[in-house]
Amino acid sequence: MKNTPVDYIKTKEVMDSYGLPHFGKATIREVVAISSQLERETRTEFIHMEMGVPGLKPARIGVEAEINALQDGIASVYPNINGTPELKTEASRFIKAFLNVDVDAECCVPVTGSMQGTYASFLTCGQCVQGKDSILFIDPGFPVQKQQIAVMGYKYESFDIYEYRGEKIASKIEEYVSKGNIAAIIYSNPNNPAWFCLTENELKSIAGVADKYDTIVIEDLAYFAMDFRKELGKPFEAPYQSTIANYTDNYILQISGSKAFSYAGQRIAVTAISNTLYRRVFPELAKRYGGGTFGAVYIHRVLYALSSGTGHSAQFALAAMFRAASDGTFDFVSDVREYGRRAKKLKEIFTGHGFKIVYENDLDQPIADGFYFTVSYPGMTGSELMKELIYYGISAISLETTGSNKEGLRACTSFIKDHQYDLLKERLDIFNENHPPI
Repeated sequence: MKNTPVDYIKTKEVMDSYGLPHFGKATIREVVAISSQLERETRTEFIHMEMGVPGLKPARIGVEAEINALQDGIASVYPNINGTPELKTEASRFIKAFLNVDVDAECCVPVTGSMQGTYASFLTCGQCVQGKDSILFIDPGFPVQKQQIAVMGYKYESFDIYEYRGEKIASKIEEYVSKGNIAAIIYSNPNNPAWFCLTENELKSIAGVADKYDTIVIEDLAYFAMDFRKELGKPFEAPYQSTIANYTDNYILQISGSKAFSYAGQRIAVTAISNTLYRRVFPELAKRYGGGTFGAVYIHRVLYALSSGTGHSAQFALAAMFRAASDGTFDFVSDVREYGRRAKKLKEIFTGHGFKIVYENDLDQPIADGFYFTVSYPGMTGSELMKELIYYGISAISLETTGSNKEGLRACTSFIKDHQYDLLKERLDIFNENHPPI
């Protein structure tokens, strides 16, 4: 029995009670449940790095707009399935201000978080062309999106992009898409969990393959403008957030209020479908639904069946935040830079204790500091490290669940409190005593 900060016997008992045959494949929610239970039962504070939940206060502009909407009685009225005119207009303007891309207000659709946006996108894309029944994941990525594929009974393929950056990316993607079964390609930018950022040339390459094989690209912008190496965040001024939308019309953008505006609890986001794709008619969709464009099917068939609209008051909140950001009166990027500062400190502590940064380079640059980072420890698999750190009151998820082919963990910076840097050092000092660095 080891000398660990969290009671060893109790920790083993709780982990065993979950009956997980392969701990490294535990879901984010399972890891949260285990760490939270141990925190309660042992009264030992945990350093939570498993779940990507915003750790900053919600934007006041959004809160006030939502309160005002509720006081005006909006809660008694079903929201228009297409979205409130205010949000659609401001979403279109926000996209122009920070992406320098033109998407009509009609094509900006509110969803109950990007999770619903990607689910509806997967579902619709997979019904457009007979035989195109699979989604290609450019990994590593968000584990729950593959769970969505499993729930709807679709198929997927994936590869770890890290060894195929730059000029290699086009041929690697074409290797999959050329088979004719890929309905859509999905990735996040910045990447969850590695935090590298695809370059303009890489996005252009992806777009070229997508156009060649008539494949839709779903770009998850959950961490909008969070490449803190660039001075992003000035409306209608370069540099802009990089996007596939500059190079193809076969795109769907997911723009979430959760991270950029710390508004995760209200489950609000916008799916922006290119003007061309929104108005395109696919014979297979027409056959299934009796007519309609891609956008009409997405909204009036798929979203309507999933939730019959997005929370009314939350739409007013997001519209207000988009408006203030585009007006230049709300500097949302300055607020979220805190995640980058936290990542820098945390990475220094981990590497000072013999850990390695798994995805350490972004092509020819060091990886950016941001919402996530990745770590490994010599001599341990990601699954072993994930399980062992629970005994030290440190919880994170294995890279195995993200589609990575590397050993290690994804760590999130959002829940870190100021006093926990010293606590982390103390815990890792003990970890090193039990597991001397190689």
